[in-house]
Amino acid sequence: MPTLRALLEGVTLAFDAMRGAKLRSALTVLGVVIGVSTVMVMASLVEGIKSQIFATVENASPQTFYVVRFFSSVPLNPDRLPAEVRIRKVLDERDVEAIRRADVIRHAGLWVQIPLRMEFRGERSQNLMVYGADNMLLEAQGGTLLRGRFFSSAELAAGTPVVVIETEVADRLFGRLDPMGEVIRIGGKSFTIIGIYQKPANIFQPPGAEDGGIVPARAAKENFRYDETNSLFITVLAERGISVAEAKDAAITALRVSRGIRPGDPNSFDVITQDQILDTIDSLTSAFFLVMIALSSVALLVGGIGVMAIMTVSVTDRTREIGVRKALGATRREILWQFLVEAGTLTGFGGLLGIGFGLAAGALLKTVLGLQSGPPLWSAVVAASASVGIGVVFGIIPATRAARMDPVEALRYE
Repeated sequence: MPTLRALLEGVTLAFDAMRGAKLRSALTVLGVVIGVSTVMVMASLVEGIKSQIFATVENASPQTFYVVRFFSSVPLNPDRLPAEVRIRKVLDERDVEAIRRADVIRHAGLWVQIPLRMEFRGERSQNLMVYGADNMLLEAQGGTLLRGRFFSSAELAAGTPVVVIETEVADRLFGRLDPMGEVIRIGGKSFTIIGIYQKPANIFQPPGAEDGGIVPARAAKENFRYDETNSLFITVLAERGISVAEAKDAAITALRVSRGIRPGDPNSFDVITQDQILDTIDSLTSAFFLVMIALSSVALLVGGIGVMAIMTVSVTDRTREIGVRKALGATRREILWQFLVEAGTLTGFGGLLGIGFGLAAGALLKTVLGLQSGPPLWSAVVAASASVGIGVVFGIIPATRAARMDPVEALRYE
């Protein structure tokens, strides 16, 4: 077995070889640096996105859960719903009243969310998420009322066209003009601004999911078209001191009784808690992470191919050296070990440089994008191990070729 002395000797020879072929070694190291730093940057982005989304979800009340017609991690095509969805009844106010009657329920509301454009004096936004809800939205989902007020009971009951607008949208549409009391167009309909709120921090909202404003639920249903499967949901808050699990069981029981579902038959609705939302987000970000790592690993693969090319050239250039070493008694194993250590050292050095660049890039992204977490430490360990492993794997072929050389033929080589 190779000793520590043999390992140190191999590392020394590797650095001597790198100094002797600076350009080739630099190009190989560069490929590994790019691959390792790319992996670390991708890991930093994914972890940052996941932390940001988790923090946003956790800003909502811990006693909040949702009832939906059918839960799917991706939106369903409303024109081609699966049979298992079509047989389910659309949520309505009778479902809400049934849930409200449960003793452990503090609030239940039938809400809707619709992507719509907002317009003021020719200034038009992209599609923004407009909520048709009631005064409990900020408590249920998080956020802060900055100015003005929420809806009165009369406005909620009548579906009055008033809106509480999100502060960033207000800044974009109104600039320095005070938006309070102004009339804006939402989806082509006129609404009067009565308040301004700030949403929970989440810089990674997909297009069309950015918050725009909150209107009375009845106003949203009467003025806009919406998808009864993907956009309509019941928001439920448990009484203070009551666990979500207990409140969830009570809501399920109330809905089953109200809908006349017989014992043993499946529910004709789904109930979603924050834990389930977080699990779904975790699975989606994990899949995204694997895809990004696979793509960024192409750079490591290119670096590995470069290592094989460099080591093959190195073996050819040092044929006489190999012949001399064999003539002096070096075994095949020692020659094989020498070139494997050289390949591992080359990529290991590139890996260390890549980790340095990756940590710096991750810290920069954390500052620029406002991420809550920087590069995860495990990514540095994985990247370093991968870089050395690539050197060993791609160095096997040229190292084996060197070990099998005939010493007599090697000494004759010019």
